[in-house]
Amino acid sequence: MKSLLEMSGITKSFDGFKAINNLSLQIGEPELRAVIGPNGAGKTTFMDIITGKTKPDEGKILFGEDNRSLLGMSESRIAMLGIGRKFQKPTVFEAQTVRENLAMALRNPRGPFAVLFYRKTTAGAARIEEIAEEINLTDHLTRPAGELSHGQKQWLEIGMLLAQSPRLLLVDEPAAGMTAQEREHTTDILRKAAETRAVIVVEHDMEFVRRLNCKVTVLHEGSVLAEGSLDHVTKDPTVVDVYLGRSDAGH
Repeated sequence: MKSLLEMSGITKSFDGFKAINNLSLQIGEPELRAVIGPNGAGKTTFMDIITGKTKPDEGKILFGEDNRSLLGMSESRIAMLGIGRKFQKPTVFEAQTVRENLAMALRNPRGPFAVLFYRKTTAGAARIEEIAEEINLTDHLTRPAGELSHGQKQWLEIGMLLAQSPRLLLVDEPAAGMTAQEREHTTDILRKAAETRAVIVVEHDMEFVRRLNCKVTVLHEGSVLAEGSLDHVTKDPTVVDVYLGRSDAGH
């Protein structure tokens, strides 16, 4: 599996606090990766740095087969390279139907001329059906997005990102606020998406991470503490210490 994203020696301080501390990480293509860690471990800053929202103080980030450096690139330029991010709170166009939401996402491909040449094509319509099937919303295409449940809005937003064919998808706490059934379906959506691209899921819910059944990276104090299967990392004594808070007691 070739490496799609490579971060090495990334450090970022805010007012003297090291949010990210000499972080190195590699993601393959395709790959599904879960990133876990206690609060304050640097998970959000890690995603902010990949997407260009936050500039690191030092280190390298290379993307794609030509090992292009993402440092110094604008957020929009990074998005155009094929990096999509799904935030915790879904942002869909509530007054528009599910189909219109997906069509809008399809209509904004990542090239300056793509919008000029956009036509309502049969290919576009077929792609919308395909995505709706993938995100379990086929029966809801004509409904206004505002009527969907919280979980369905999350799926729609994932679908809108998939419509832009990202090579790397960053998903922040998708299980939050979902029913058990919705959580189960969300793991299916993410696993399917990761068959053809890289997907990084930042999550607190260990049961959800277990169902993803993928390699797990544990962040602690801005660095990678452990990596491997969930069983492997949860048996690691240093990870147990960090999660049970025993490290605070001086052990």
